[in-house]
Amino acid sequence: MPLDTKSCLVTGAAGFIGSHTSRRLIDLGYRVTGFDNLNSYYDVNLKKDRLRSIEHPAFTFIAGDISDERVLSRVFDENGIRAVVHLAAQGGVRHSMDNPAEFVQSNLVGFANVLECCRRHAIEHLVFASSSSVYGANARMPFRETDPVDHPVSFYAATKKSNEILAHSYSDLYDLAVTGLRFFTVYGPWGRPDMAPMLFAEAITHGRPLKVFNEGRMQRDFTFIDDIVDGLVRTLESPPKPNPKWESFSPTPESSRAPYRIYNIGNGRPVELLRFIELLEACLGKKAEKILMPLQPGDVLATYASTSALEQAVGFRAKVSIEEGVSRFASWYRSYF
Repeated sequence: MPLDTKSCLVTGAAGFIGSHTSRRLIDLGYRVTGFDNLNSYYDVNLKKDRLRSIEHPAFTFIAGDISDERVLSRVFDENGIRAVVHLAAQGGVRHSMDNPAEFVQSNLVGFANVLECCRRHAIEHLVFASSSSVYGANARMPFRETDPVDHPVSFYAATKKSNEILAHSYSDLYDLAVTGLRFFTVYGPWGRPDMAPMLFAEAITHGRPLKVFNEGRMQRDFTFIDDIVDGLVRTLESPPKPNPKWESFSPTPESSRAPYRIYNIGNGRPVELLRFIELLEACLGKKAEKILMPLQPGDVLATYASTSALEQAVGFRAKVSIEEGVSRFASWYRSYF
């Protein structure tokens, strides 16, 4: 059932996925309230430029932190929010090893505040960002939503798994329609500087050595940002209902007796890291100087999404090939930097 009204809060609106999502929602006729704390985890100027790229009469930006419950409540009170796309979070697998307190504050306390505001304001649908990292030590490919995800290998992943559990409790207790999307290695224009595509592009462009972990023998389900946003918006407009086939004697984690769903959202075609670098070299017209490194703590060897559940639910299927996606990313990178 589609949403009754088109007033949506996007947390993390100055972020990579948040800025793209905000623009798409505006194009679809939504009135969007963007919320972001503009923290300095990476270059704030990039975040401000993303916000400038959104500027539109249907977009209102409010600076604030989701961990501040009073500020967040006021945003809900004053803006007639009916749906929420929750993307604000502290990111970075390795950063979570050095600064776990930041992740507790944003990803746990902040997420609990979002849930409580959604409950109090009878939000029609909450869509939140989970992560492929929740699969952790799982080795069976492709990753499926029915797989157990009880063995995270990074603290960041543990916070995302916690989000899924907290969301289910609110969905079951308060009949709150909630969907979690497990993003798989999102890349594209306006990407995060701490993620591999931007790090690779910067090193290649400036002739700096490029650290390639596990000697490049890693695979990632690289998913272009346009595909991610398409799946996210389709999901937002299809609030879940209780699953009548869910069985409490043999429960599975992806659905429930509550209006709750978890979906993978990815390309479904993993690519070896060295292949991604080769494509980027060709698009940027320069060869990379590679330094082959061992696997880092918190990293996984491969990610590979089964997206059949999301395809069945909302018709999602990734369309952008790795060749087209890298080309479009490289073109933006050259023009922006």
